[in-house]
Amino acid sequence: MSIIQNKKAFHEYFIEDKYEAGLMLEGWEVKAIRAGRAQLKEAYVTSKDGALFLFGSHISPLLSASTHIHPDPVRTRKLLLHKAEIEKIINKVKRAGYTVMPLDMHYKGGRVKLTIGLAKGKKLHDKRATEKEKDSKREAAQAMKKERR
Repeated sequence: MSIIQNKKAFHEYFIEDKYEAGLMLEGWEVKAIRAGRAQLKEAYVTSKDGALFLFGSHISPLLSASTHIHPDPVRTRKLLLHKAEIEKIINKVKRAGYTVMPLDMHYKGGRVKLTIGLAKGKKLHDKRATEKEKDSKREAAQAMKKERR
């Protein structure tokens, strides 16, 4: 079940590979995510010391958060992946010029997971071509729908 999708990533980048990663979250963050108070618009993934981290994702704390915890909505969160996957991602970023983007936050087995993708940036003409393709598919679907009636 999807919680949030990063639609901006699909508009700005070509997504080539996808990986599913776990997230190291605190209790108040999980509660806030379940309440739908998370955002991935400005988020990105970087590597540091052989690990991947999620930067810039905003999880707004609930008003009923504990009084002894001072939540940081944009704190850095570690991504949990197998070592071989992390090395593969880091190598592609270093050698082939990819960017790692968070695409989707979802539940799997009661846990919060993050789908990340290896992406290459789109040029303006690529974005226009993608929009034209979407429009033509939508028009074809509408024409098929009218024919059925």
